[in-house]
Amino acid sequence: MLTVVRVHLPSDIPIVGCELTPYVLLRRFDRTVTTDDVSETFPLDGHFLRYKWYRVHSDTNVAVCSIHPSEPATLQCVGCIKARVPVSKSYHCNSKCFADAWQHHRVVHDRAANAVNENGNEDEEGFGRFNSSGPGVTNSNLSASAPLYPTAIKNGNETWFEVGRSKTYTPTADDIGYVLKFECSVVEAMTKLPAGHVNSLLTNRVIPAPSPTPRQLICVDGMGHLDLDRRMTSLETFTVLSYNVLSEASASNDLYNYCPPWALSWPYRRQNLLREIVGYRADIICLQEVQNNHYDEFFAPELDKHGYNGLFKRKTTEVSSGNTIDGCATFFRRDRFSHVKKYEVEFNKAAQSLTDAMIPTIQKKTALNRLVKDNVALIVVLETKVNNQPVDNLGKRQLICVVHTLLKGLEKIAASADIPMLVCGDFNSVPGSAPHALLAMGKVDPSHPDLTVDPLNILRPHSKLVHQLPLVSAYSSFARTVGHGFEQHKMRLDGGTNEPLFTSVTRDFVGTLDYIFYTADSLVVESLLELLDEESLRKDTALPSPGWSSDHIALLAEFRCCKSQIQRHIKNS
Repeated sequence: MLTVVRVHLPSDIPIVGCELTPYVLLRRFDRTVTTDDVSETFPLDGHFLRYKWYRVHSDTNVAVCSIHPSEPATLQCVGCIKARVPVSKSYHCNSKCFADAWQHHRVVHDRAANAVNENGNEDEEGFGRFNSSGPGVTNSNLSASAPLYPTAIKNGNETWFEVGRSKTYTPTADDIGYVLKFECSVVEAMTKLPAGHVNSLLTNRVIPAPSPTPRQLICVDGMGHLDLDRRMTSLETFTVLSYNVLSEASASNDLYNYCPPWALSWPYRRQNLLREIVGYRADIICLQEVQNNHYDEFFAPELDKHGYNGLFKRKTTEVSSGNTIDGCATFFRRDRFSHVKKYEVEFNKAAQSLTDAMIPTIQKKTALNRLVKDNVALIVVLETKVNNQPVDNLGKRQLICVVHTLLKGLEKIAASADIPMLVCGDFNSVPGSAPHALLAMGKVDPSHPDLTVDPLNILRPHSKLVHQLPLVSAYSSFARTVGHGFEQHKMRLDGGTNEPLFTSVTRDFVGTLDYIFYTADSLVVESLLELLDEESLRKDTALPSPGWSSDHIALLAEFRCCKSQIQRHIKNS
């Protein structure tokens, strides 16, 4: 007979919009075990599994804080009620929580008011979900049609409302503040009657998905802010997003044991990632640490719905193994760009060639251990479109090269095609390091301390550590910005390198690892996504707070092609 051995959920707190998939361990008739689902259509040993989900109503239902969703709410923002903001976003656990969040919380008021004025309707998430009798009371108009599930089950001071009959369940806004109950039972295929006892578990209270701190585009000419929701992309400019999304394999409880498990779970993070990435409305998206299965099953199909085409380069298998190899993914708006060419670079092969040519045989293994890090680069050459059509006039043709990691072949590409270039990615190098100096300055000082740690003389001669590309860091443009009110942005830059103070935040590290470089002779920075201060990210304790989806911070820059570059295209064409 089929027996349920164990049932548990990987996450301790259910999140609105995040799929719940319980782990169910079964023992077959022959005593072997499996985690495969057993449906009524394909029974096993004459039995199948029946699932049920319930929303548990009781006298102890509570509202939860919109900023710290694991805490019960003690106050509600009156401004949210007036602005008709979703009810779930109006709750706070205490007055300090409300005060700390106010600067960005009032942006939610403005957006909600504008949405109602422009659309004549309300955000369906949570509006009117609670009535005056208090949290936990659904206020909605029910149709006269037959209910999807049977009448509720009364159990003492609790009432169980059935909400699902599949193994997975995705909590909705109506579940906020309630406990969910999951039941799994073995059923005889012939009689359709239960066999054995019912296995069940209760979740913690469902919480709304925390929202990251809203960020705005800042014009580098000192002319003020641009609302991402209102920004209109012109034909003369384009935006580029660079973001290390942190692969599921890397987001382990061992590495991030200071984070709540629900904030680490992939179902939660993928929802936040998609909302954040799509919300930036970038024309080109450069993602790092994208798992190959996540690219195929999530990023590519989901971003396709929003008008993006994608390209992916996974790491090689010398270091990684299994189905969780990550890599670089580049997406671009198909109504703005067409794909011209793709180059893939595997630095392990370059390391092998270097050691074969320069390193004595007895030291080859040591050299490879140092150099083989499974790094890859994805180079994508794009051509702009006008009115969703390729540009035939070579005088207006603009090619944009998007590069995810530093690679030697860039200069060869630049020599063969006079095109603007972008170098985006997580370089795992802090400002002032030798890799950063090579990118930003075009050379490395021979006395740089990083060059002293070179026992195999791999980096010699130092005179060859140069390149001829006119690369400039996009975020250094903040240092040149003039105008009242921009001091706060300059304070978030390192005084020596003019790079952000941080783009990665964990418990043990706060610093800059991510950059967007561009060729300054062909591109001009128009605006940048505002930087964040560490205090706002330290209010909570996960990734770097539950509202965010990674331990890296997204970077976004808006560029315009220089007139001189267009004229050069005309001349060369």
